[in-house]
Amino acid sequence: MTTKCLAAAALLTASLAAHAQPAIVYDMGGKFDKSFNEAAYAGAERWKKDTGKPYLDFEIANEAQREQAMRRMAGRGASPVIGVGFSQATSVEKVAKEFPKQQFVVIDGVVKAPNVASVVFKEHEGSFLVGMMAAMASKSGKVGFVGGMDIPLIRRFQCGYEQGAKYANPKVEVLAAMTGTTPAAWSDPARGGELAKSQFAKGVDVVFAAAGGSGVGVYQAAKDAGRLAIGVDSNQNHLHPGTMLTSMVKRIDVAVYNAANQVTPGLTVLGLKEGGVDYALDQHNQKLVPAEMKTKVDAAKADIIAGKIQVIDYMAAGACKL
Repeated sequence: MTTKCLAAAALLTASLAAHAQPAIVYDMGGKFDKSFNEAAYAGAERWKKDTGKPYLDFEIANEAQREQAMRRMAGRGASPVIGVGFSQATSVEKVAKEFPKQQFVVIDGVVKAPNVASVVFKEHEGSFLVGMMAAMASKSGKVGFVGGMDIPLIRRFQCGYEQGAKYANPKVEVLAAMTGTTPAAWSDPARGGELAKSQFAKGVDVVFAAAGGSGVGVYQAAKDAGRLAIGVDSNQNHLHPGTMLTSMVKRIDVAVYNAANQVTPGLTVLGLKEGGVDYALDQHNQKLVPAEMKTKVDAAKADIIAGKIQVIDYMAAGACKL
């Protein structure tokens, strides 16, 4: 190919990239789940506000729609096409091969392809911190965990939470349950509420929900019972001020915002050090977090970042060996 042809091809590629429209395919639960998907939506909306450009999005209603939606977005010239959730990985891998000149992103999953960026988080590190807070806030010495779909990713949250709780109080008892084994587990607040009530009946007075939209039922149950709850993914402290002890924030919004601006193929891992996970402190929960609690949690956070505290990663270890 001549120098002129190469230059023309480069200009065409740059032109396509400049005019390409980002697209987001949300996972089960919808973009207003007040949790995982909504964090992605917030990132997309911030990008739209900052750039003045539009984006495409789609909320799937069933499993089959993932791949269909991505192929349709890519067929319309969208780039990058962002799949939100680990369940999108297979679809991203397949469609990315069909559209090699366009960029794709999978959040919470890993796809090895030259035109795919994978973004994952160290959920266990953020969960360790809120586990500490749960144990320190508990008066009964019993704390709870309600997960969504029973998968290794959610077990990672649970394992980190248990480690943090036992770091703060070696004698603490942790009760755990999952809302289901299918994707419907992410959008069943009634089931989440039932599991929380069951744990409260056994003495739990602080519960952490890592269950997507199902967590809304956990938070409502905590409010009704006069117990404390911990949110996940988005900062959910505002849902029930005075009842939400904190939220384990996972900066999916930042991942989506950055991806919409520029895709860097390969794997990106975001933990405490990178600001990818953390606990939320704001006007809605500051009265529930005394100075002593904050000091101890921040010290542990610094030690995790420095490598002085090693938090077991369930997905790497294959088990939660405390």
